[in-house]
Amino acid sequence: MSSPNLSDSIDNLLLRAGLSREVIAQARSKSDDNAEFGAELETLAGLGQDRFAALVAERLGLPFSPDIIDEADPEILERVTMQYCRRNRLLPLRIAHRRLRVATADPVAIGPLDDLRVLFQCEVDPIVVPAPVLLHGITQAFDRASAMSDRMMDDFEDEHAIDITDADFEIPDLLEADDEAPIIRLVNTMIFQAAKEGASDIHIEPFERNSSVRFRVDGMLIDKLSPPRRLHAAIASRIKVMASMNIAEKRLPQDGGIRTRVAGRDLDVRVSTLPTSFGERVVMRLLDRGSTLMGLEEIGFHGRSLTGLRKLIQQSHGIILVTGPTGSGKTTSLYAALSEINSVDKNIITIEDPVEYQIPGIGQIQVNPKIDLTFAAGLRSILRQDPDVIMVGEIRDSDTARIAIQAALTGHLVLSTLHTNDSFAAITRLLDMGIEPFLVSSSVIGVVAQRLVRKLCRQCSQAVSPAESGVAELGLGYLLGDTSGLRIPGEGCDSCRQTGYQGRTAIHEMLTIDDTTRSYIMQNSDAATMRDIAVARGMSTIRDDGAERVRQGVTSVSEVLRVTTADID
Repeated sequence: MSSPNLSDSIDNLLLRAGLSREVIAQARSKSDDNAEFGAELETLAGLGQDRFAALVAERLGLPFSPDIIDEADPEILERVTMQYCRRNRLLPLRIAHRRLRVATADPVAIGPLDDLRVLFQCEVDPIVVPAPVLLHGITQAFDRASAMSDRMMDDFEDEHAIDITDADFEIPDLLEADDEAPIIRLVNTMIFQAAKEGASDIHIEPFERNSSVRFRVDGMLIDKLSPPRRLHAAIASRIKVMASMNIAEKRLPQDGGIRTRVAGRDLDVRVSTLPTSFGERVVMRLLDRGSTLMGLEEIGFHGRSLTGLRKLIQQSHGIILVTGPTGSGKTTSLYAALSEINSVDKNIITIEDPVEYQIPGIGQIQVNPKIDLTFAAGLRSILRQDPDVIMVGEIRDSDTARIAIQAALTGHLVLSTLHTNDSFAAITRLLDMGIEPFLVSSSVIGVVAQRLVRKLCRQCSQAVSPAESGVAELGLGYLLGDTSGLRIPGEGCDSCRQTGYQGRTAIHEMLTIDDTTRSYIMQNSDAATMRDIAVARGMSTIRDDGAERVRQGVTSVSEVLRVTTADID
């Protein structure tokens, strides 16, 4: 990492800053370079990386800045790669008077600085910046310099720069291609751009004359690229190679996964392919493994729904179901509930497909159908592990449903999801699976139905009167009360990518199974009848909760209508 004398002198500075020798030694043993050393010190001793970088700069007699003070020259960045800069913790900025200014988080590593001196044939002036600031700056600089996806497509359209034919993308060529191959760079760019924009999915669809690449951001699909049709097979094959899928099989649907890092973030990418008339349709779902788990309030639970769910998850036994369509945040809600009740005196085990978040203190099992580790098989094994709380990623069939019900009836709290339109449909769905009404009524203690709505951009949304907001369309004006917080989407700004919305939150309805509801379940009543009775007794529906979020200025009437239209009688 550095010479012994230099390390000793930095250690002395750290000792004078109040750190112990034991902490310093432990941090050095876990790090390979100066930047990692600073990160370990922050973890072990709470020493900010800006403070550490300032101490290193002081020892070496170099200038220090808490931020990157110059914008990188795009012409300079054309001569280095993002991978090189991130690996060596440096960013060349600009040349003036035959001297190259370089931002670095590891000035002790002189080899990369010497490389830049030789490459640019000029002297190097390092300026020390904190490692997190530098990594963020590298991402921004290359994003500005390369124009990312647009530039990649320009390369493909330039017939003089590269001639691409279907023959160029036979399977052996893809497997032997290096990281500079155009298709590899294009796919990498797609994933990078999607992660940067906070997209949850990437859709790559072939059509007769071209392909379409769309990102799902805040629940809405946005067109990003239209690669030439001749490239689609190569793009699909490259993604299948990354996901360890069978690239020779193009007639059957396939599923796979990619684990990668993008701009310092660990990503799990779930890949699904589906054969269509014009080629394989590819959908990639991006899961950020480094995401911080959100609490129930952060997800959108509030008022009676929050109180009701907290009461349910404190029960010792029973089934709690979270329902909604694909992508409505059901699993995230389950994770938030588990985090709230997670403690050393409870044995909590989950079986999921896939494991989306790692929760300390909880045993998490990944479904693997290839070895017959299904939800049902895993659930049977979990019951032999003396659990207090079990989370089943999804109840997909009657076997899983029956085992979950038996677990709930024998003293376990079971949390799971179902794909249904509302909370009442979850009951009828279990009955349709062949579960006897008396088992459903005695095991299910609550059902939460939820949808995701986009939140209004706080920078450009506008306050309006009730008449201007369109709240009458909800048919729930009497529920709104104080309407001083009503807002509508603005014209758009840079913060919200000109959409008027930024981020999402959940709206819910909570069905608590009481004696009255049990009696209707035992009578095999349909969902509509149970809904009418529950609403008459004061239950709030998803639309009621959406109206409350409109009143608070969190979302708009049009968003609530978009996700609850199916609930209209």
